[in-house]
This record gives sequence, structure tokens and C-alpha cells, in this order.
Amino acid sequence: MGPGLIFWHPKGAMIQFQLRRFIEDTILERGYSLVYTPNITREELFLRSGHLPLYAANQFPPMAAGEGEAESVRYRVKPMNCPMHILIYAAQQRSYRDLPVRLAEIANLYRNERSGTLHGMLRVRGLTMDDAHIFLREDQIEQEIFQLLDLVELVLGKTFGLSYRLDLATRPDKKLGTDATWDQAERALEQALKHRGATYRVDQGGGAFYGPKIDIKFNDAIGREWQGATIQLDFEQPERFGLEYTGEDNRPHRPVMIHRAIFGTLERFVGFLIEHFAGAFPLWLAPEQVRVLPISDDQLPAAREVQSKLRAAGLRAHLDERNETLNYKIRDAETHKVPYMAVVGQREAEAGTVAVRVRGSGKKQEVVPLEEFVKRLQAENRTRALSPLT
Repeated sequence: MGPGLIFWHPKGAMIQFQLRRFIEDTILERGYSLVYTPNITREELFLRSGHLPLYAANQFPPMAAGEGEAESVRYRVKPMNCPMHILIYAAQQRSYRDLPVRLAEIANLYRNERSGTLHGMLRVRGLTMDDAHIFLREDQIEQEIFQLLDLVELVLGKTFGLSYRLDLATRPDKKLGTDATWDQAERALEQALKHRGATYRVDQGGGAFYGPKIDIKFNDAIGREWQGATIQLDFEQPERFGLEYTGEDNRPHRPVMIHRAIFGTLERFVGFLIEHFAGAFPLWLAPEQVRVLPISDDQLPAAREVQSKLRAAGLRAHLDERNETLNYKIRDAETHKVPYMAVVGQREAEAGTVAVRVRGSGKKQEVVPLEEFVKRLQAENRTRALSPLT
């Protein structure tokens, strides 16, 4: 029903849900506030932000005014959240003590990409971005960049085990603001990278139209490079919107702004993960975590009890009640790359145990008490381990 518009089926939606929960829990621990903003606003907001005309080619055409509004009013679907988050920042008076103000939103955005550039989940028109905008003082820039690089390492490096590199992207030909402002912004990012001791490459002309950025590019299991997280420093938008905070001298001062995304878009990141893991997701991310397999109908009541206890422990367990052989059910679970199979035969039903088969382990299985199996999976789930805990 539209090129580049993704329909998330239940298993894909579960992967997205787990990623959203992970990043939201992580940033709430780090002083962010969640906000929600509308998918459309009046066109004048994007005129003021500078997206029109510099970004007009990637925006969908305007829509007519709503009922009761002047005919001259036009609406646009949003290609990014920054103008809306600016309005939230500006909705109340801010003090130097309040900064940094970190506003985050996992939002649906819409960009009218050229049809020839669309590519599965990797290049889309309807995208879901784990977006955040940080409003801060100039003297806070370096420390905030350090914290963002720590967040990138936690998510990409430690959680997903990815290797990545940093690119410092400088001013493009089409840009807002003066060269003096760009010099200041580029110098701030470069100094932060140098003081961090980070290795980086310069992407000449690769910055956003409102400011330079640090792009994080990572490699998948077969060595292909992907664009992921981005950290963008912006002096221009706070100026265009007249943003202020009250300084220690009791006078108004202009904040600066950082735009950042860690996953990038969830469509592209999930598309990457599908290929990177070849569908064999770690337990915490797998849409189906455990397949419960009764050997015969006689063990169905015990198998239902196993499924019930797994679900009560917060695990995503499916019971295969089909009238098929056990070997068929095992092959099917392996084909769907379910991390664990819990086989229930007569001995297991009587002893309160399960015969556990780990994905990809062949015919090897281990008989363990159900309670022990539940605790083991809970620990693996909680730590977001990349492989089974032993």
C-alpha cells in the first residue's frame, strides 16, 4: 500500500518492542525525559527551522488546512523531531542549573525518498527513529559527547558485540549559518574526539545542513559496513528559534543543541540485525524464546504447565500442540531458529523437569528441573547475553 512503508508483523514487532524498551530504559537511567509530538504540524514550523527549502526535496508535499483554518495554512508530515522538541524546550523558562535538558522520542517520521533509492527495510519512507535532542551550555559540550560515546559503546559494542568506527562529518555546500559558527561547532566536536583519545576519519562535506556530526559506522558478521548512530552539534536552530536559558549572571544566554540517534532508524537496524544474526537472535531479542514440545498428547497437560510457568516468568514461550512427530517439531523449531526447546516426555512430566535442547546444538540435550531452567533463562534475558549462559 506504499513503497518504503513497513508493515511490522507480530515477530518483527516484538523485536522492535524489545529494542525500544532497551533504549528507553537505558536513557531514562541517564537523565533523559520522554516526550511525544504529533506526526504533522503547520508548514511554518519547518520554514522557521530551515528544513524548507533546504530539505524540501525529502519532504512529502503539503496538505490543505484543517476545518476552520485559513486557506493559506498548510500542514506537513514531519521528517524529523527537532522542531517539535525545540517547541517543548521553549515552552517554559530554563535556568543554567536545568541544563542539559535531554528530550527523547521514538517517533514515526516520513521522508519522500526517491523510488530508486528504496531498499527493503534499509532505505524506507516511513521510519521509526530513536531520536533525542539535548539542550546544553557550551561548556557542557565535551562531557555530553563523552557520555554519548559511552552510550554508543554500551549499545553497539557491549550489547551487540559490534566493531565500529567514527567519522567527523564537516560542513556541506548547502548549509545554514555563518562559517564562523561552523568553525566553532566543528572545533568543539574535533576537540571532544581528541580529548577522548578516539580514532576517527574526516568526512569532508558530510555534515547536516545545520551542523557537523559524528557518524558511527559498524560492521556486520560478514564485514559489510552500515551507517548507524549519529551525534550532531547544532548552534543554528537555537538561534533561529531564539532559545534561551537564564545564566548564573541572571542574564539570558543562548543554549546549543545536540541531535542524536543511537540505533538510527529501527527499520534499518532491524534489517541489519536480521542479516547479522542470520535470524538466530540472542534470547532477549528473539520473538519466540522457548518452544515447548510434548512427546505425545499424554504429556499435553504437563507441557501446558511448563508453558504457563515460563510465561509467568516473563519469557516468550510457545506450545507446539500439533499432531506431529517429535523429530518434525524439533526440525521446525530449528528452522524458525528458536533459542531453546523444552521437550516434555513422561519422565519429565512425572519429575517436574524438561529436556532442554539449545538451538544449533544438534541432538545434544540436558534434563534439568523446570525451576532451574526458568532461572537460567531469566538471567540470560536480563543480562542481554549474546550466547547461552553456562
